[in-house]
Amino acid sequence: MPRPEISSTSPSAPAASQSSTEPWSQEPRYSFGLQDTPQSLPSAKASASTPWGTSGAAGDRSSSSSSLLGPVPTALPAPRSYFENKRSYAENPFASNFNFGTSSSSARDNNYPQTLKTPLSAGNPQRSGYKSWTPQIGYSATSSSAVSVHSPSVIVAVVEGRGLARGEIGMASIDLKSPQIILSQFADNTTYAKVITKLKILSPLEIIMSNTACVVGNSTKLFTLITENFKNVNFTTVQRKYFNETKGLEYIEQLCIAEFSTVLMEVQSKYYCLAAVAALLKYVEFIQNSVYAPKSLKICFQGSEQTAMIDSSSAQNLELLVNNQDSRNNHTLFGVLNYTKTPGGSRRLRSNILEPLVDIETINMRLDCVQELLQDEELFFGLQSVIARFLDTEQLLSVLVQIPKQDTVNAAESKITNLIYLKHTLELVDPLKIALENCNTPLLRAYYGSLEDKRFGIILEKIKTVINDDARYMKGCLNMRTQKCYAVRSNINEFLDIARRTYTEIVDDIAGMISQLAEKYSLPLRTSFSSARGFFIQMTIDCAALPNDQLPSEFIKISKVKNSYSFTSADLIKMNERCQESLREIYHMTYMIVCKLLSEIYEHIHCLYKLSDTVSMLDMLLSFAHACTLSDYVRPEFTDTLAIKQGWHPILERISVDKPVANNTYITEGSNFLIITGPNMSGKSTYLKQIALCQIMAQIGSYVPAEYSSFRIAEQIFTRISTDDDIETNSSTFMKEMKEIAYILHNVNDKSLILIDELGRGTNTEEGIGICYAVCEYLLSLKAFTLFATHFLELCHIDVLYPNVENMHFEVQHVKNTSRNKETILYTYKLSKGFTEEKNYGLKAAEVSSLPPSIVSDAKEITTQITRQILQCQRSTPEMERQRAVYHLATRLVQTARNSRLDSDSLRMYLSNLKKKYEADFPKAEQVSERIEEE
Repeated sequence: MPRPEISSTSPSAPAASQSSTEPWSQEPRYSFGLQDTPQSLPSAKASASTPWGTSGAAGDRSSSSSSLLGPVPTALPAPRSYFENKRSYAENPFASNFNFGTSSSSARDNNYPQTLKTPLSAGNPQRSGYKSWTPQIGYSATSSSAVSVHSPSVIVAVVEGRGLARGEIGMASIDLKSPQIILSQFADNTTYAKVITKLKILSPLEIIMSNTACVVGNSTKLFTLITENFKNVNFTTVQRKYFNETKGLEYIEQLCIAEFSTVLMEVQSKYYCLAAVAALLKYVEFIQNSVYAPKSLKICFQGSEQTAMIDSSSAQNLELLVNNQDSRNNHTLFGVLNYTKTPGGSRRLRSNILEPLVDIETINMRLDCVQELLQDEELFFGLQSVIARFLDTEQLLSVLVQIPKQDTVNAAESKITNLIYLKHTLELVDPLKIALENCNTPLLRAYYGSLEDKRFGIILEKIKTVINDDARYMKGCLNMRTQKCYAVRSNINEFLDIARRTYTEIVDDIAGMISQLAEKYSLPLRTSFSSARGFFIQMTIDCAALPNDQLPSEFIKISKVKNSYSFTSADLIKMNERCQESLREIYHMTYMIVCKLLSEIYEHIHCLYKLSDTVSMLDMLLSFAHACTLSDYVRPEFTDTLAIKQGWHPILERISVDKPVANNTYITEGSNFLIITGPNMSGKSTYLKQIALCQIMAQIGSYVPAEYSSFRIAEQIFTRISTDDDIETNSSTFMKEMKEIAYILHNVNDKSLILIDELGRGTNTEEGIGICYAVCEYLLSLKAFTLFATHFLELCHIDVLYPNVENMHFEVQHVKNTSRNKETILYTYKLSKGFTEEKNYGLKAAEVSSLPPSIVSDAKEITTQITRQILQCQRSTPEMERQRAVYHLATRLVQTARNSRLDSDSLRMYLSNLKKKYEADFPKAEQVSERIEEE
């Protein structure tokens, strides 16, 4: 492979090297201005609590504070060895730049990373509508903790080789919620199908490319295609010099955790993915305004050969993730299988549906796990109860391994919160081990073994020397705020203990003041809390019961919903400000202790990646098992044959009141092309989608809806189902058909599964039949499994020339309608061998409509003449019938030799039946000969 022309200029020092010096090299600066009151806490009501357990003046006060503070962790004495010097919190190297008074915290309130538009270097004018970024000029930072759980959070860098290396693509992606970098490098053709498919699977928040790719008047084809396909995604160009493979390799060496360091061997000669990761990490450093701790990231390389490819159009047609009729409902394959309990499990299921596995051994290991979960009820419910208690481990890791460049209230609060979450997560390791203790399958045993890592215990012990045993994750913003305030044990820092007592006194004063106001005005006042307003007053009372139908003038900022009033007072606002000032002091001192603790934990944190992977995989496997318990699914086998006995559509089963009609499917290398005919609404499209969904379910390790199923691994799944036009690309229905079929023909291989529905009906009949015939002949030359649904009955006669074609049709019944004295069609949705016996079912539908009888009569006559002329050209000969019989016998024998597990007697009987069928085919050939002679 030619050496890439990427860069001769190196960017500034890598992020990892800065993490050890730059952010922490200054002297501490503290500012406790009231303007930085946190406004990002979630809103919830305070719950009843246990009494506060610390000593001191506040402990002798009224217990009214306990109801406002929520549950308070018991302050137990900690070993003095952790901080022998009381002032060590201020001497901690992680204490620098802790400036609560700066305006940067407000700049971090955005939900998405943003960049300022900046001019490109000379000679590369910026394209209109796209953002450019130059690190030396500026940036607008956002905190990763501000990114919504449900919002897109993946940033992808893409680079293409130049000159002789054009078509060689390097990609690097990072999820801001999960500290994992995925590298890819692959060769793509001029359609860039793999690039577009991979990007659509990632659903990126932002795409980064070099500014040289979008020079006005000379933009690359890859750039044009990406911008056309991702119009709603932020697109950013950066200077070409930041795509530097040398720096990319340095980043990986510095940031990759030891367990995944073998990735260096995989990527050291893959220049383009190294260049992409260099630009990606430098960009993320600036938009996040933080760097990753050394040896803290999971970095892995994924080639394009590890999973099956499903293009975005097929994913949409098959309704894998989004329902085409209503995007808000869950009538999708994801909805059918998604019984996950954690965000990580949900993400794992989504990515697996879009990229099914192709390795049979891995798939069977998953199926073994699902089988054991179904057979062992205690294991299933035990695992499910533990998994449901896990938080989003991947997002937790993402925040923990980032070191903020500038310390703010939000950064401090985030670190304290996530340390509590980490403690909560580590305390679930032992229950998870107990649940897996008696499992038998290799994969579950492997996960059990990964939980025996001693580092889980080491990290938890280090945390417990500093953090209260009672500190835990709780719902409700006031409850969680209390947990953060009292997270650190007492007697570790005397100034922190004093600040917490002050905070408790203020909360007591607020409760006392509201009680006095209730007595003063004889009103049923109660204390409430929200993240936006702090403490405020609530009251539920009939308006007529108020003096003069108005609240006292002392109360301000009044809002009313029915008979519920919310308001505050000037004194309460001042006390809230004092409360927030005290809270910031507590967060600051707690943050200093937490930072020192985290610095000791970083070297052991790698085990959490394995834990995250274990939890998400177990969650997905439990979800598969749960789905099986709600329906009669069966474990699939993997052979060289696609054979489904009485299979049904999994999404239709969820929608329908009655169970869908089940059908058989049988496709082998000898009969790899099925032509499916039948009237409109007889079930052709539903059947095609059913086969693809069952194939995907089998390849992700799930059971499938059938009585028996066997699949051949599909490396690619293509569909051409939609008949809509596309106004965005100015494509008619027919042009869209041609684009989709061209994509299939360019990318198909012998291991593909192809589903084509009604090709060619966007143009006139003759041209449509011609195009269908040519496409069929091309696909018949391959070993791909193809299902071709059509209304062109002329295509059914292609089996005369090609013995690997099988005709199938959906049966219908004719019912006499006594009221209208006409026949109507009853759909059975049953698939049978041969092509449909129904003739001119379109004319029958027209006859039922309000078309004039004379027009219907003329249409019937013209159709009869055209059909007679076509059939005269498609006669079968005796020699063709003989060759077909020999071909079918040979393919059955080959298949039997490969896959048969019959005993001797059963095999002898099966071969005898094959012989009888072969001999029975020859009289048919003689009958054809006699019929031709008679004519």
